[in-house]
Amino acid sequence: MSEKKCRWGFLSTAWIGMKNWQSVALSGNGEIVAVASRNKSKADAWIDKCSAHVPFPSRPEAVEGYDALLTRDDIDAVYLPLPTGIRKEWVIKAAQAGKHILCEKPCGINVAEVEEILAACRAEGVQFMDGVMFMHCGRLADLRRAIDDGASLGRLRRITSQFSFCAPEEFLAGNIRMHSDLEPLGCLGDLGWYNIRFNLWVMNYEMPTTATGNMLQRAAHPDSPDKVPTEFSGEMFFANDVSASFYCSFVTANQQWANLCGAEGNIHLDDFVVPCYGSEVGFTITKLTGNQHICDFNMERRERRVITQEYSSSHPTAQETGLFRNFGDLVLSGKTDPQWGMITLKTQKVMMACLESARDGGKPVSLWARTLVRSGRNAAVARRLAIPYRTATTPGNGYFWPSPGHAKKSKKSRFAVDTDFGFWRNCSR
Repeated sequence: MSEKKCRWGFLSTAWIGMKNWQSVALSGNGEIVAVASRNKSKADAWIDKCSAHVPFPSRPEAVEGYDALLTRDDIDAVYLPLPTGIRKEWVIKAAQAGKHILCEKPCGINVAEVEEILAACRAEGVQFMDGVMFMHCGRLADLRRAIDDGASLGRLRRITSQFSFCAPEEFLAGNIRMHSDLEPLGCLGDLGWYNIRFNLWVMNYEMPTTATGNMLQRAAHPDSPDKVPTEFSGEMFFANDVSASFYCSFVTANQQWANLCGAEGNIHLDDFVVPCYGSEVGFTITKLTGNQHICDFNMERRERRVITQEYSSSHPTAQETGLFRNFGDLVLSGKTDPQWGMITLKTQKVMMACLESARDGGKPVSLWARTLVRSGRNAAVARRLAIPYRTATTPGNGYFWPSPGHAKKSKKSRFAVDTDFGFWRNCSR
């Protein structure tokens, strides 16, 4: 009897799906059963193109319409790269159809959408995970050891990263990532998601206390109702005096580096998102030492390269293959892991806080769930929102906003929760 496999359905013929077609083929525990498009002939042509490069033992079936794919009983999980603007609708439909969901990022246009998505997945008992491939790279285990060994960095103080590419004119004029109805978060959602996720991973998913953002450029193609971010920078500040900055852009050259700086050294990754071509991935630990002998001043560099034997792409060891293999293992286990959804929610919360700050001239946005109520009820709310909290014994005065633009007086707390963005804001004036 053949080994049981996770049976995949692809919702859309998006170009990134071609990479993930191969990832399923190389995973060892999955097979693609069907691919859906709004037009069956388009799905057929897409399947033919992928099959010519990486064939499956049985050719996946072309399906017209996403609903038709979700009603099939021969599909366990769906890969969903549909545009962010319509993503929530189809994730929830997939969950209600009993399908496990691997979803491209960002997973919603705001925090409320992601919370609704996760609630639907919990209710239906299906696995949810976002498609951040580097989370499944073997390099992360080596990187964690270096962060925690006490010698490579010393005490961690600063995280910086950049993820960017210089988009051609045809991208800026017509790609869906330039359309506010389809991808309203622009480069922040498309690229900044990875920067923020990396920062959170380094910090073991501790949430920052505050975040800021700076909208450097915005643009849109002619059919877009509004402009989207095309160049953005952000800062995250943590309770233990660690800070993190990131830059993402559609208008600067290909860069995808990350740097961790501690009291004793630094760690640098040239390619933290998509590993550069080759049969190994790694990072560099550097320590600089200044020496003086009378009039001679020298700066000495000591470097150590840490290598992980893992192919960059198109291989059973590659991170994208790991993504689909790990997801398939969860599906086949019959168990779900809610941690993946929580990581997605935290990423979305930080991203929306940075965006809100940028829209408010760069003013800091608090991500602490700070309550001044004596009961433990608000601490429970903070835990549900997946953000840090602290309590105090003295109530203050201010406003509680149940939703943006609707304020009512509260004598219990001088902090407010914004339900659209999922963060807490100091409302004292």
